[in-house]
Amino acid sequence: MARLKNAVTLLTSRDDELKQIRKWYRDSLESEPAPDWSTNPRLLGPTWRRGKHGWLLPDHSLGWDLLAWCGYWLRDSKTGNPWKWTLEQARFWLWYYALDDSGKPLHDTAVLQRLKGWGKDPMAAAGALASCFAPLTFESWKDGEPIGHDEPNAWVQVCAVSQEQTKNTMKLLPGLLPAETRRHYGIQLGKLNMYALGDSRQIEAVTSSPLALEGGRPTFVIRNETQNWNRSNGGLDMDGVLSGNAAKREATVNVKMLDICNAYRDGEDSVAQRVREAWEGTQGDPDSDDSGQRPKYMDFGLLYDSIEAAPDSPMTAESIPRVIHDIRGDSTWLSTPRIVKDIINPKNPVSESRRKWFNQCMAPEDAFVTSQEWDANMHPDLALEQGERIVMFLDCSLTDDATALVACRVSDGFVKPLGMWQKPAGARGRDWRVPRESVDDTVREAFRRYSVVGFWGDPSHVIDDETGLHYWDALFDTWHREFGRKLKVWAQPQGRERHAVMFDMVRSDVQKRFVQAVSQAYSDIDDKDFPHDGDARLRAHMLNARRQPTRVGMSIAKEHRESRRKIDLAFCAIGARMVRREFLNSKHKSGGQIW
Repeated sequence: MARLKNAVTLLTSRDDELKQIRKWYRDSLESEPAPDWSTNPRLLGPTWRRGKHGWLLPDHSLGWDLLAWCGYWLRDSKTGNPWKWTLEQARFWLWYYALDDSGKPLHDTAVLQRLKGWGKDPMAAAGALASCFAPLTFESWKDGEPIGHDEPNAWVQVCAVSQEQTKNTMKLLPGLLPAETRRHYGIQLGKLNMYALGDSRQIEAVTSSPLALEGGRPTFVIRNETQNWNRSNGGLDMDGVLSGNAAKREATVNVKMLDICNAYRDGEDSVAQRVREAWEGTQGDPDSDDSGQRPKYMDFGLLYDSIEAAPDSPMTAESIPRVIHDIRGDSTWLSTPRIVKDIINPKNPVSESRRKWFNQCMAPEDAFVTSQEWDANMHPDLALEQGERIVMFLDCSLTDDATALVACRVSDGFVKPLGMWQKPAGARGRDWRVPRESVDDTVREAFRRYSVVGFWGDPSHVIDDETGLHYWDALFDTWHREFGRKLKVWAQPQGRERHAVMFDMVRSDVQKRFVQAVSQAYSDIDDKDFPHDGDARLRAHMLNARRQPTRVGMSIAKEHRESRRKIDLAFCAIGARMVRREFLNSKHKSGGQIW
């Protein structure tokens, strides 16, 4: 069954054939020339790294056994020939199953990020079968080479947030398994599962709720399309459960996790984005004298592998084919002319084309800020101290949107969320309304703790269904009467509707003031002059915000009216910076009049 480079010698045993397959891969990798790239792609991970004498490969790896097992037992469903990995795929598996000098795996988890159509699902399907039967758990050394054994109770989970995504992988299993392999391992195939060797080995598709997954003990977890796993579809919760299940297995069991994904959409807070940012936080020189060059986090053993177009790669009809030629790697089956037509089609957003075909993690065209822009303003050591001079901005709602309160330190513009009230998920949120008493307590605590010189808020004029009255107006008036003398800048300092606190966004003149604040906020972020401490909630809301044209200028809004991705903290942070700027620019810095 082996694929031979030069079929001269008759192989008489399975071991002989497996050795010959290993030799074929070793010879092919050794003789493969450097890629002929015409662009300068960004390379993450070891798969495309070369030294003076060829590809950089691990000193010890059980990946050679994976390559050989697949070549012996699996078939290419299209040609009927023995399964053959591309050399790019082979290098990835070698690094994924690399060992240190003591026989311990270098990587328990990995991310394979490639452009659309690269072949991630077939790779995952063949890898799942190999993890069930191939000798991929270290046992001993022989002549300096690692010897492995198969997992006697191998349990593979193919996970996604929808059943359709798991089918992309599971439906490939029948075509990979010839009759001889099925007989040898006693394989029984279903649409969403596979059992073998008296049901001691299994592969199952998983799309259940996180609670149903709790307690499982898989040996290999494939997480499909993690760029689509987010809070709204339960992907973040499933990520936590699967990671916990893998971590609790006994030390003698070789537990692996593999994420296969396209580039993520920046700002969606997907699992793919969280994993990428966590990995990026481990990069850098731990011995650097510059704290900005040192890693933020300890290395946690993640293998991240991606080949991406350079950030400045142009998108012209002339340049696109050259970029695709490089980014596709060994996936030569991709049709460059078709991809070019898809990219230049004006109905397709440029950001999506870059994400799908250039494998670049992109923010939507209408994003207010990107994660890179926002994170460049992060100062984790910043904190608000008691007695410091601050301003505050409050954005109110009743049920669906969040109510949020953000402070801004006058001295340096540091923004910090003081509170957020949001509708709970599920049955707990059925009759939920924002608790005004809790908001009032948080506001009063801020006045006790800090020197508040400005406090504005948008009441949104939501109506309480029970009373038919404006839900927030009475509380805003109470704050006006109690704190107005202390506040140096008022939300409405003049006119018949003057008010210390109420910054009513229903009014067009108020909207115009906020639009100016939005423009100023982006300029400050771009200039790295919008300090924050990295608060995860504020970050998510900032990345959720989209630019929205209004009759008075460019403002921010949710991606659409019914979106679950909130922006209220972003709204408040911009508002708080607006109050600070008005305070700093005011001539008198004195309070307004009290009714």
